[in-house]
Amino acid sequence: MENNQVCYTFDAALEMAIKMEEEGFRNYLSAIRQLTHKGAKDLLRGNALDELNHKHQLEKALLDGRMDSSEDPDTPIPTMHLDYVYKKEELGPQSGVREALVYAIHLEKGAVDFYGKVSSGCAGAPMGKLFAQLHQEESRHLQELEDLYEQHFMTEN
Repeated sequence: MENNQVCYTFDAALEMAIKMEEEGFRNYLSAIRQLTHKGAKDLLRGNALDELNHKHQLEKALLDGRMDSSEDPDTPIPTMHLDYVYKKEELGPQSGVREALVYAIHLEKGAVDFYGKVSSGCAGAPMGKLFAQLHQEESRHLQELEDLYEQHFMTEN
């Protein structure tokens, strides 16, 4: 097993997370600008707002010198791994809600992977809990998107 896990100082960890959330917001914004379908735009707009809220929470923690944890980050959030089933494709003017959902699932999966990797690298350190919380929040977003996809686009056999 490779032991190349790295942990960061509180400030560096928050700066990295803020950059991650900003990048997520920019990806959603760029996708929204490509779409003409109102439902698809609304879906991605909600996710973009989630990214902004996360970024705001992280910036406040950076200012306060601490991050308030409101939940138990040790409770795993199960997902269906739809990112393995559906290929990520760039969105265009003709893309609809289904394509927007798949796009959002892939963006959230990237955040889940990032925070999961950093939280395991910081396990036992003060940053570990922060990144575990962020990992859980992103996992919840991914689960909500997958549930939405299942509800609207997957048929029962």
